[in-house]
Amino acid sequence: MQSYTFQPRRVCSKRIDFALDEAGRLHDVEFTGGCPGNLQAIGKLVEGKDAAEIADILRGNDCGGRGTSCADQLAEAIDAALAKRSA
Repeated sequence: MQSYTFQPRRVCSKRIDFALDEAGRLHDVEFTGGCPGNLQAIGKLVEGKDAAEIADILRGNDCGGRGTSCADQLAEAIDAALAKRSA
């Protein structure tokens, strides 16, 4: 299992940590900062799910007209991690 850390932009959370297993499933998604209840719920909902599928679902989600959200930033983090793995 490989761990990743991502610095989100234009959102309240300051860091996103997660792991991807060999099959590309998400584990241990944790946001630092932001709305604790909602972000803990996202982590629980995506646990063990296919990372690419989750990124597709969350990508483009907007928070308060910012053009992004913590969920959208998780999608960006997943995309970056998957790109790194395939490089």
